Amino acid sequence: MTNEKIERLYTVPLGKAYEYTRTKRARRSVSLLRQFLIRHMKSVNVRISEQLNEFLWARSMQKPPRKVKIKVVKEGDSVLASLPDEKPKPARKKKMTKAPEPKKEEKKEESKKEGKAEKKEEPKKEVNAEKPKTGETKK
Repeated sequence: MTNEKIERLYTVPLGKAYEYTRTKRARRSVSLLRQFLIRHMKSVNVRISEQLNEFLWARSMQKPPRKVKIKVVKEGDSVLASLPDEKPKPARKKKMTKAPEPKKEEKKEESKKEGKAEKKEEPKKEVNAEKPKTGETKK
């Protein structure tokens, strides 16, 4: 596949979402949008921007918009749908995690051993195994 960048503007009809249960309409409108993009952009790898998702859910799950204008960008096999006036967010940087120091682990193990010893020292409450059956009384 070529790495061409294709940009298009679409007006997606979402009125079919109103044929479903009131509490599932916004969810259904998101899936209708995905199906539209899969059909028109010929790609299964579809992402919807956060702002577009918030726009679909803005009036609650019961009243999504009947239609929405979107800008679609296809790069290679991936497709990104967003609002036409939306600015692209910069890519997130991955956080570097440090490996834990061995001294801290030793302290944790010691505290766990002490905690177990404390639990063993506590006396257990005895549960009365014999309970009278219904209808019988103690004599």
